[in-house]
Amino acid sequence: MAARIGVVTFPGSLDDRDAQRAVRVAGAEPVALWHGSHDLEGVDAVILPGGFSYGDYLRAGAIAALAPIMTEIKDAAGKGVPVLGICNGFQMLVEAHLLPGGLIRNAHQQFIRRDQKLVVENADTAWTNAFRRGEEIVIPLKNADGGYTADAETLKRINGEGQVAFRYAGVNPNGSLDDIAGLTNEAGNVVGLMPHPEHAIEPGFGPNTPEAMRSGVDGLRFFESALRALQLV
Repeated sequence: MAARIGVVTFPGSLDDRDAQRAVRVAGAEPVALWHGSHDLEGVDAVILPGGFSYGDYLRAGAIAALAPIMTEIKDAAGKGVPVLGICNGFQMLVEAHLLPGGLIRNAHQQFIRRDQKLVVENADTAWTNAFRRGEEIVIPLKNADGGYTADAETLKRINGEGQVAFRYAGVNPNGSLDDIAGLTNEAGNVVGLMPHPEHAIEPGFGPNTPEAMRSGVDGLRFFESALRALQLV
């Protein structure tokens, strides 16, 4: 039986269908979940997708972090269920205190859209085990509130304990401290990042590579990693 991975839709979600497709391409069954529900429907993992939940009022992800389904996601995460937050989903995870720090307006106050190089810093999580530590990958990025921030003590801790999952390479697109593009929790089952792996899963639709235009599929390994992790549980 295929693993079942839930994708939560919030008011303002834009990439929920893309995340569902990525789950399907990786070989799992996508399950559509609703922000107002308290039922995770027995899924094996959860994805919080990109978008502008609740119009980014207050702060990006702040209202979504209080949605009814987040109560169930926090409980599931505490029990080891893999949870991935992509862009707006990453913002939700920090607002819900499932990941440390915060995300603020991009440097120069601009919306940024680009194919972004990342360095894999932690390849031992539920969502990164198909990568190698130190590997450079290319994942599309599109955000206005992607600047990672944290106090000095938090930065020292997450760097020292291996909680930085990805760093920006080549250029820091949004002013994130320490070039941080993504984080993991201490247990390694919760991962959040600003770039969008669901937009790099199929040849012909991903980032350009030296081999061919739009041929990049580095994002697919995020979802394959989850399947590998679930087989070990």
